Amino acid sequence: MKSSRSEPLKKLPLALEYNARSQSVAILNQILVDTMTLRDLYKKHHWQMSGATFYQLHLLLDKHYEEQAALVDMIAERIMALGGISIAMAPDVAEATNIPRPPKGREDVPSQLARLLEAHEIILRQAHEGGDAADEAGDDGTNDLLVSNVIRTNEPQVWFIAEHLAETELVRSDK
Repeated sequence: MKSSRSEPLKKLPLALEYNARSQSVAILNQILVDTMTLRDLYKKHHWQMSGATFYQLHLLLDKHYEEQAALVDMIAERIMALGGISIAMAPDVAEATNIPRPPKGREDVPSQLARLLEAHEIILRQAHEGGDAADEAGDDGTNDLLVSNVIRTNEPQVWFIAEHLAETELVRSDK
C-alpha cells in the first residue's frame, strides 16, 4: 500500500495471529481504496457516457457502481472485524490508490471502458495474491471475502465491459 500509516490492531479473540490479521488489513485496505476508486470511475463514466449504446451502458455502469459500492462496505467491515481501521476519506483514497487518475473531462467510450478494465485488472491481481496470502496465513474469512465477493463480482463485470469493446460494425441506413 502506498500509505505508510500503520495503526496497531484492536485486540479481538478471533483465533488469528496478530501478524495474519495485520497482513490481511494491509491487503484489504489496498483493495478497498482501489475498489472505491473503481466505484467512482463507474459513476463518472455513467454520467459521461454517450453514443449509440448510451442507454445500455448508462444502465450497466450504474449497476456495476452499485455492486462495487456493496463491495466497499464488505471490505471495510472485514478490516474493522480484524481489528484494523478502514481507509475512508477521499484524500486518503486518492493518495493510496494504484488506479491511475482519469482526466477531468469527457473521454470517448472505448477509452472509458478500457480505463474500467485496467482498474478491474489491478483489483483482480491484488485479490488473487491477497487471497493466496490470507489462505497461507490461515485467515479463511479474508480469503473467502476476496474469492467469493471481490473476484466473483469483478470477473463478470470485466466480461460485460469487455464485450462492449468487441468490434461491431454499426449499420446505417442510406435512405
